[in-house]
Amino acid sequence: MTNIILSIASFTVILLIYGAYRLWRRDGHLKQPVLMVLAALVIAANVAIWTVPDDKGQSLATEAAK
Repeated sequence: MTNIILSIASFTVILLIYGAYRLWRRDGHLKQPVLMVLAALVIAANVAIWTVPDDKGQSLATEAAK
């Protein structure tokens, strides 16, 4: 289940960045695209926290799968 959630979160990061770019190019707005990119960065940081291994080579995702 953890793998599915991390995959959806990673896909969401891609969609948020793409959507921010499209919104910025279409309407020229700046506030909403910047907030979308910030949300994508927060989600990417959370995925990194869960997947980057520690000194022992274990990550939160591998621990949750046990």
